[in-house]
Amino acid sequence: MYALVTGASRGIGRAISLLLAQRGYDLLLVARSEDQLTALAQEIAQKHQRQAQLLALDLAAPGAADTVAAWALGHAEQLAVLVNNAGYGLWGRFEQLSLAEQQNMLQLNMALPVALTHALLPALHRAPKAYILNVSSTAAYQAVPSLSLYAASKAFLLSFSRGLRYELKASNVSVTCLCPGATTTAFADRAGMGAELQATANKVSMTPEAVAEAAVTGLLAGEAEIVPGVLNKVSAGLTSFVPKGIVEKIAAGIYEKYL
Repeated sequence: MYALVTGASRGIGRAISLLLAQRGYDLLLVARSEDQLTALAQEIAQKHQRQAQLLALDLAAPGAADTVAAWALGHAEQLAVLVNNAGYGLWGRFEQLSLAEQQNMLQLNMALPVALTHALLPALHRAPKAYILNVSSTAAYQAVPSLSLYAASKAFLLSFSRGLRYELKASNVSVTCLCPGATTTAFADRAGMGAELQATANKVSMTPEAVAEAAVTGLLAGEAEIVPGVLNKVSAGLTSFVPKGIVEKIAAGIYEKYL
């Protein structure tokens, strides 16, 4: 049984890949860095005695989803898990950020998981039991000024996951959405956040390993949504009760003051 993980080279994707290998899955690993994927494949073989195939690819490039799907179907005898983890954020005011870079982010955060899921669902249906994990964010639960498009893209992924889950409820495929909060990864650097904001986030950050443990456990248990960490659960839950304007003001107070 194979599991395909995008954005597998580091952070949450890397930690999820190792846990899936520990649980007996062979891995199909996709990310941009071939060196990091090779190191991960070697660790999977050494620690868990599972096979790991790798594909180094810019997942935001045109046709990337078709390339990944064709490669996966050519390498997996039976695909049972799809983890749509690839994605990133951009920090700053919408009108001041490059439109091209923002569109690149939307391609990776939304279009890629939709296209991959559509292409690979027939293969997942052939497994005795199959799982899809879409990696969103606690930013999906509210608008976040200075991360406006990132939060919107993660809200899309959460909504897509819940709708698809209902459509597939009578099938062998279970759909789960992971919504982590601040995590000790390269997200802040990639998003262009300053040192002060990164330091603030680090005070409440979870490790990728802790997030991955919650993710894989919840995924295989068939949970609809996973919000790792007590603080993240509370903050995500409060957005349902607190007026949106207040939530947005709080978010702006955290992120915009460092611009």
